[in-house]
Amino acid sequence: MYIERTLAGKLKEAAQYFPVVTVLGPRQSGKTTLCRQVFPDYTYVNLEDRTAREIARKDPKGFFSQYQLPVVIDEVQRVPELLSAIQVLADDVSRKGQFILTGSHQPQLHAEIAQSLAGRTAILRLLPLSMEELTHAGIVRTRDEYLVNGFLPRLYAENVPADLLYPAYYATYVERDVRQMIQVSNQQAFETFIRLLAGRVGQVVSLQSLAGDVGVSAVTLRSWLSVLESSYIVFRLPCYFENYAKRITKAPKFYFTDVGLAASLLGIETPAQAARDPLLGGLFENLVVVEALKARYHAGKSSPELYHFRIQGRMEVDLLVRNGRQLTPVEIKAGMTFDPSFTKGLEAFCALSGSEGPAAVVYGGEASGMVHGIRYENFRNVAELVRLGEQ
Repeated sequence: MYIERTLAGKLKEAAQYFPVVTVLGPRQSGKTTLCRQVFPDYTYVNLEDRTAREIARKDPKGFFSQYQLPVVIDEVQRVPELLSAIQVLADDVSRKGQFILTGSHQPQLHAEIAQSLAGRTAILRLLPLSMEELTHAGIVRTRDEYLVNGFLPRLYAENVPADLLYPAYYATYVERDVRQMIQVSNQQAFETFIRLLAGRVGQVVSLQSLAGDVGVSAVTLRSWLSVLESSYIVFRLPCYFENYAKRITKAPKFYFTDVGLAASLLGIETPAQAARDPLLGGLFENLVVVEALKARYHAGKSSPELYHFRIQGRMEVDLLVRNGRQLTPVEIKAGMTFDPSFTKGLEAFCALSGSEGPAAVVYGGEASGMVHGIRYENFRNVAELVRLGEQ
């Protein structure tokens, strides 16, 4: 079953203006399927294939005589040296859209692309399926089903059970690839860290506190987090700060780019378990924040412009969506019944900031409406809410 991806239109458009288009994102997010669907007549090569990889490393010219243009090159991070050859060919070839590259799990890939292909490539990001994409495909799940099943395409295209897929995904891609990149010598410490991180979604993270729990230094944890971010395993939500107050919190929050992986790491395997888990609120916040991130990236945005806001002991806004000078504050509540008290934090923020733009509560229920001049939205409408702020 193929599910239409929102990014497809931007991918086609970018190929009309750039000789190279690079699609980045986590493993198993659907990059290959998307590129082959959009460019079905292109030559295709996967650099996970050892033979293709060796040719690319030893004889780049021979590689492009065997895999002729236009070409989709999958997992380009496996042979970063190939980017120099692509640079030369891109300058020689007058036609646009001749190289479609995909990449994941490589902290240095961004820097290498920026150095070798500056001005020659558009960079797009594809995350796992969004609720909006699933809804358009006629697939609608409950709040708790989304939290447990997550959004990896194989769950929906091949009906792979989540309790089988996520442990395999963790062992194959997170544990193996990420640990190799950061050369983790203490496997148990790394696993403890990533599970503790899953238990803190939706919270301001103190690396000093985590370091004590894991048994390694905060400097080490910071390097691990950097690789997890660049591999699109976790997403950093920075704090938005102006001169509102001296006690403003500037620490970021972290979320998993697929909430199903976070639930799996916490040992949550069924919707019923998710519904009664003490971390339900944090997991639901993870779901909503990353849906906003998908709405940004899948629209072709290079920067998500998403933040949180917190003044210690006074107020907190779970999500701020920035469009130019306009901020859309969003409160996130897992409850399935809307309560007017949900708007109090938003009202306080709007009074502090002087914002007259839209403000919204995203909650776990089905209805949408207005109260006290603030929208309350069905959690499936996050993408629509992000676009509202762009108007």
